Amino acid sequence: MTEQTTVLDDLDRRILNALQIDASQTNNELAAQVHASPPTCLRRVKRLTETGVIARRVALVAPDKIGAGLTAIVEITLDNQAAERQGEFEAHVAQETAVLQCYRVSPGPDFVLVVQVADMPAYHALAHRLFAAQTNVRNVRSFFSLFRSKFETRLVV
Repeated sequence: MTEQTTVLDDLDRRILNALQIDASQTNNELAAQVHASPPTCLRRVKRLTETGVIARRVALVAPDKIGAGLTAIVEITLDNQAAERQGEFEAHVAQETAVLQCYRVSPGPDFVLVVQVADMPAYHALAHRLFAAQTNVRNVRSFFSLFRSKFETRLVV
């Protein structure tokens, strides 16, 4: 299943770029920044939201400031790769708040997860819950971040 791409004009792109840098600004501030009238800007943002181009607006939290300083990138290989079993695994990890991202990948492992926890004991507890206790998990390979040299959420549009 492929999603249809939304056609964006220059104003849409300016709005999206501005919101990705700071989504907390008011509509009037955004309109001034992108050189549009406030009603036009409001209509555009509403349309971009309704069409799903703007998926959601969030605040980015610094993990180390809230005691979640350990990032793990985890490769998971399942014993049984049937679509139903992959869906079960995805549903299982989706319930775990420490799992920030889950990707089905190919080739190599079946999944790659990005996990954010407080420390190594917290990771060990999570690994036991999510992986060791699951009969369909064949292999787990974890990589621990020593230093994050880049973190970006902005897509250039």
